[in-house]
Amino acid sequence: MRNTIRFGFYSIVTIFCLVSHLLTPGHALSQSPFYKGKTISMILAFDPGGTADMRVKAFVAVFRKHIPGNPSVLLEYMPGGGGRKAANHVFRSVPPDGLTIGAMLGGLAYSAVLGETGVLYDLDRFVYLGSPDSATQYVLFTRRDAGLDNVEKLRSAHGVRIGGQNVGSWSYTLGRAFAYLVGMKEPRFVTGYSGPELDLAIVRGEVDGRANTADTVVRRNRDWIEKGSVNFHAILEIPRGNKHPTFAGVPELGSFAQTGKDHKLLAMLTRFRQTGLPYVLPPGTPKDRVQILQEATRKTFEEPEFRKEYRRLAGEDPTPLSADGLEKAIKTLPREPEMIDLFKQLSGVAALPAR
Repeated sequence: MRNTIRFGFYSIVTIFCLVSHLLTPGHALSQSPFYKGKTISMILAFDPGGTADMRVKAFVAVFRKHIPGNPSVLLEYMPGGGGRKAANHVFRSVPPDGLTIGAMLGGLAYSAVLGETGVLYDLDRFVYLGSPDSATQYVLFTRRDAGLDNVEKLRSAHGVRIGGQNVGSWSYTLGRAFAYLVGMKEPRFVTGYSGPELDLAIVRGEVDGRANTADTVVRRNRDWIEKGSVNFHAILEIPRGNKHPTFAGVPELGSFAQTGKDHKLLAMLTRFRQTGLPYVLPPGTPKDRVQILQEATRKTFEEPEFRKEYRRLAGEDPTPLSADGLEKAIKTLPREPEMIDLFKQLSGVAALPAR
């Protein structure tokens, strides 16, 4: 009996000492959230001022509040190579400590799948947090002064100048895909612009047209629509049936598809775009920090304040994709050799392939 009582007594003493230790100031300090007093850097794979930049700013405004410790978030712009420069940097050069997030372009996925030159990252090794948009519409349009007021004229004209950003960027590849599927004759592709600069290039007559997101056109260039300053020729709905009220009468790009290969190209465009603008962490980021940032991303996407801020800054509603959804989309990307070859041609500098 004495042994039993002695064991209970020492157990009580042990518990008392443990509780006293937990309540000491030094131990309480060690339990402070990891992110308290720290700064998270977000590496943006694009120039400031465009729609993608606005999407990130809407995200950051709410995101940091859902991270225990409320860290600061610093935006760093690293455009180049259609997003490959930033992707390579996050994958190869960033310490995997949970303090750097990559805000990538849609080219992250297709550049890797296509085996583009300069891709130094492994798409399947990134850690994914999610994407703020996975559904959208793109429109192809030309300036009114170019005289291409219907599809027949667009198809018959030679050397129409289509503006894009960097060779290999999504805007560039998308413009070429529109031209290919619509059936344009020997179009020229003019690059080296940021998104807003492309709009100015159209006004100045430096290019004849471009492809852009429908919501961006409505937000930035509503006067073009109201004054009839541009002609809209085709719209790509992602996913198909995702109508835009302003462009309800514009032909869907799928209506120009003639062959099975054309339809496969449309499917590939759609699937690539549904990966959105991925937010990523470098491989090897500790699981506890991954979980914190994934949870903060999820909560941000569900937050009414985020949707309001996103609508205010980007001029559109977010269509977020969760970390699990984004990872699944990446793993199930189409990788047929024939289609990869076609996509390589569309994202390159050579003339458009014959249909």
